Amino acid sequence: MTVVLLASRPQYLGASVAPVLVGSALGYGVAGSFSFGLFLLAVLSIMALHAGANVINDYFDHLSRNDWVNQNPTPFSGGRQFIQKGILSPKATLLAGLFYLAIGSGIGLVIVALTQSPVILGIGILGVLGGFFYTARPIQLGYRGVGEVMIGLLFGVLPVYGSYYLQAQTIDVLPLLPALIVAILIFLVILINEFPDLPADRQVHKRTMVVVFGIPVCVLIYRATLIASYIVAAAMLAYNATFFAGVFYLLTLPLAVFAMRSANPADLAKPGLYRANQLTILLHNVGSLTLAGGLLIPGLVA
Repeated sequence: MTVVLLASRPQYLGASVAPVLVGSALGYGVAGSFSFGLFLLAVLSIMALHAGANVINDYFDHLSRNDWVNQNPTPFSGGRQFIQKGILSPKATLLAGLFYLAIGSGIGLVIVALTQSPVILGIGILGVLGGFFYTARPIQLGYRGVGEVMIGLLFGVLPVYGSYYLQAQTIDVLPLLPALIVAILIFLVILINEFPDLPADRQVHKRTMVVVFGIPVCVLIYRATLIASYIVAAAMLAYNATFFAGVFYLLTLPLAVFAMRSANPADLAKPGLYRANQLTILLHNVGSLTLAGGLLIPGLVA
């Protein structure tokens, strides 16, 4: 079981918890009440689904030979390499991934039963299908030039809206701006982690954004998109419910500057050089926490 747990890359499951924190904090700030039970179920469900997607990804990247031909695996990209190292068989990897997806789906169905909400059911179905078919045949979203955007949807917009709905029991435009920032941050994590994988992805015809546009253009996309997140944060200052979150997120701008400077086109695909990856992941974590903290304030002072 320890191997199966490690195969899920538990150190990165916080990426799926972040949008739940943001959406739940906004829901509390708006509704003034908080269901810890629904929050906990949402966290457990999305973590299990994320774990399943990670393991399933390794299985289908094994079938495509992507992880086999990757000569530059990093702590952040290139797969867990458990199949390649003989730690887990391909069959065991597939079963482990399906096991995690089943757990996440089961917890999600409990949430649906408790809330009687077709909204939550719809978000859950999209999440399960998106996580599975990110690399699973025949759809393989991550191989067809839309993977980065899909991750922004699956680990940004959808869980922020879903967790907001669990607390506020309504769907409106209020979560849109915070959800966009979380989506941008996880989009940037995926994008920056594609640079070391460029030779392997190109070899197996995995059409990531870096393969399609090349390193120089994608560095420009990285920087422009990161700047866009601060424009969104500035727009959040216009609304009482998101004002403090916008202020707090703007305070992370120095970290963003370091991340942009570290995204040097000459170094991003070189072995052993992944400072930009580290800073982007740190910015995702810190940025999400600042958003959640700021969104809590209206509920605390009401």
